[in-house]
Amino acid sequence: MRLLHTSDWHLGRSLHRADLRAAQAAFLDHLVDVARAEKVDAVLVAGDVYDRAVPPVDAVELCEDALLRLHDTGARIVLISGNHDSARRLGFGSGLLEKAGVHVRTRPAALARPVVLEDAHGPLAVYGVPYLEPDAVRGELPPGQDEVPRGHTGVLGHAAGCIRADAEARGIRRRVVMAHGWVSGGAASESERDISVGGVGQVPAELFAGFGYVALGHLHGQQTIAPQMRYSGSPLPYSFSEASHRKGSWLVDLDGEGTAQVEQVPAPVYRRLSVLRGRLADLLGSAAYGQYEDDFVSVTLTDPSRPEGAMDALRARFPHVLVLAFEPEGVLPDQRGYRARTAGRDDLSIAAEFVMHVSNGPRPRPRNNCWPARSPRSARKRRRADAPAPAARDRIRRVWRHGGSQLRGPGLLGAVPAAR
Repeated sequence: MRLLHTSDWHLGRSLHRADLRAAQAAFLDHLVDVARAEKVDAVLVAGDVYDRAVPPVDAVELCEDALLRLHDTGARIVLISGNHDSARRLGFGSGLLEKAGVHVRTRPAALARPVVLEDAHGPLAVYGVPYLEPDAVRGELPPGQDEVPRGHTGVLGHAAGCIRADAEARGIRRRVVMAHGWVSGGAASESERDISVGGVGQVPAELFAGFGYVALGHLHGQQTIAPQMRYSGSPLPYSFSEASHRKGSWLVDLDGEGTAQVEQVPAPVYRRLSVLRGRLADLLGSAAYGQYEDDFVSVTLTDPSRPEGAMDALRARFPHVLVLAFEPEGVLPDQRGYRARTAGRDDLSIAAEFVMHVSNGPRPRPRNNCWPARSPRSARKRRRADAPAPAARDRIRRVWRHGGSQLRGPGLLGAVPAAR
């Protein structure tokens, strides 16, 4: 049995406001090509199909098109919801889709109901465990012998026990589990949403012992927890902490005993991510940085003083620069918290230090015992605030317009015509 394990598409997501729709579409084209070329029996999508609970329309269209084309390759599709997905919305129409060979598992109560695949070696049971928010789903899980413990370990341990009991009752030896969560030993990046409860979000790998293959989702780096337990990772880097990741999916072959042989399938690189550090003049003038001109770039400037117009200057050479930070050479960052840094100080000194930090220049000198001086616009506002209120008979209230509707202020004079 040949399976293709992918996850964490995050359709609809951007990278520091850079549009990634073309990159996501290119990956899904690649996935369809792999499924067809490798004659894949089933595609396993281990959660976070979308980036948010209510995805944009173009992300929904992209997902629908991908599922249709994957189905046309002859592969069955098993898909679970992740912590970014709305399980209710993603699971709409799952009964109808199942008749077409697209199996969407989003309900905790159905996690012990497998998708049964057949080959020359007999049946293979694929169990889909959607993301389980511990306190929200404890009452929805299938019944077991004991009460469901609290926390991620409790609900996933209960789910694994229910799956083992179901597989034993069916007499199926070859078993695959899909799950969305953080298994101990997995390395996180900056782009995953925190799922910890009370500071505990990880679950022990031993929960999934005894299964032929465990297809995990949630962590964005492609990694191996155990030979039969792997994260496929996200198909694209969604933060600069993933600049060194090798993105891809896993091609899994299960023999007659349920033992998995796994091969990495590299994903296409839409645009590299690069993290640069140095002085502005060097970044703009050195030929050594020419190789990064087409990359998504994060820049940290180390000039002694903050250069003016740095972002515009960088964008002229690096059109896809997305992040700009400033860490002057020889200056150690203050590790204290905001409360400790401002304790016992007046507002004037705090404001002056802010200007020093932003400009990396000398401390500004206050004038007339206040800093900064009021702008002319602020002075006009103050004069208007101090002016005497007009007599009631001279007062004409405004009529606001918003989206074609009229919102009239309280006490509007009856003599004022409506919608004038």
